Order: sequence, then structure tokens, then C-alpha cells
Amino acid sequence: MSSLPVASLAEYWENRARSFAGAGRGLAAVCSFGMPAFYNSLIHHSQRLALLPWLDMPEGSTVLDAGCGVGRWSRLMAARGALVSGVDLSPVMIGEAARRARREGVADRCRFRVGDLAALRLDRTFDRIVAVTVLQHILDEAAAGEAIRRLAEHLAPAGRMVVLEAAPAREVRDYDHAAFRARTSGTYLSLFSRAGLACLHMTGVDPARFKLPAVVLYQRLPRLLGWPLLALASAAAAPIDWIAGRRLVARSWHKLFVLAHAQEGAP
Repeated sequence: MSSLPVASLAEYWENRARSFAGAGRGLAAVCSFGMPAFYNSLIHHSQRLALLPWLDMPEGSTVLDAGCGVGRWSRLMAARGALVSGVDLSPVMIGEAARRARREGVADRCRFRVGDLAALRLDRTFDRIVAVTVLQHILDEAAAGEAIRRLAEHLAPAGRMVVLEAAPAREVRDYDHAAFRARTSGTYLSLFSRAGLACLHMTGVDPARFKLPAVVLYQRLPRLLGWPLLALASAAAAPIDWIAGRRLVARSWHKLFVLAHAQEGAP
């Protein structure tokens, strides 16, 4: 579903950041680019409901926001007292995250830097690692596995890693494009296991998957037809995703994984 030219993953995100990171809440840079604000707000709120139980930590907790984008989760956690390090592949995203943190008065608890997760080396560990819709953009399986392994190395012994990705229960290739791949939840669980991580908890995010074909039609149809179709699909999806999203795990397009070092053992 990509409409931006992709020469490299870094260039892809720089293009998105330059086009959308400074607009409004910046959701078009980190959710679905080129989509109406109401649709990206639906995505953001569905993710927020799934993430919120795992973003509330004791004051002073250290957090790595991997693929932080414009810092939407970094700033939320910093406002709750966490000390957050945000890493992103795009310098424009990092600049925008820092600007927004200053504007919201949380810059003293946020540190942002440009970095590639597959080569991450910060020489420290974190109580919590958060990665939201990041791994799905690392197309190469070996590189995705290496990124997960690097993240695991940065997780403190009793820490938790929270990962939210497009992870259908069965393989679906209909929405893959030059900068996105929907791996199955089973594939992710295998990659986590290889990195020495155990999945303690898995929840759904957005089981109302009928909005995905509406997105494709919105991009293909004249705006006069596509906009009301997408608005109708979004309005129908919102109560399903927001009320039942966490429980309808198998039906969800995105899933949230809570991970720990395997030696702790899954309950």
C-alpha cells in the first residue's frame, strides 16, 4: 500500500518524516501515511489501549523506545516519570521527537538519537523496552532476527520488552509492500525464542480487519467515493477494536507481545 518511492528503508522513513512528522500530531508519519486524520487517530487509539497497561512504570524507570518516530510513546512515558531513550532510523523523526518533548516540558527526561536497531549498541540495559510497529518494516528475516537479538541484549535481567506489530495468526500477503511485511504471530514467537526471549503475555489490538480492504479502496477510488467508504468502515471498526480488541487475539491484525528473558520462565 506504499505510494512513496523506496530506495532504502532509511530514505523511506526520511521521506515520510519530511512529509508528515511536523503535521498535527505527526500520526501520518508513524501510522498510515496519506490517510485521513480520523483513520490514523483510530489506529493510534487502538494501539494506546493495548499499550497503556505496560507504559505505567515506577518513577525513574529506564525505558528504550525502539523506533520512536515522533516520540508519541516516549513523551507519554516521560510525563509519567520514566527516563526514556528514543532511537529511530530517521534524523528528521528524531528532531521532531525532541522538538515535541521540549514543547511538552518533558525534554529533561527524554534523550533521542539516530540508530539502526539491527546494529544497536548503547552499552547499557533498560527496565522496559517498547517497540511499536518497527519490526514489520525490517523485511529481511535475518536483519529482523538481529534487531530482536540486539534489543534483548539491552533488556535488564528483570526487565520487560513490549512489542506491537502486524502479526496475523495466518500468513497474509495482500498488504505487503516495499517497506512492510506482515509476519505471522508464530513467526514472531519463533524469532523471540531464538533471541532468548519468552512471551509472557499476548493480546489483540484491532480485530475489525474489514477496514483493511477499505484502506486499499480509499487509495484507488476517487476521493468522493473513497472517503465516505473509509469513514463508514472506521466508524464500524472503532467500537470493536476499542472494546474487544485485547480479548480477540486470534482475529487481530496487530498483536502486542510482552517478553522477558527466557531464563525467568513464562508463567
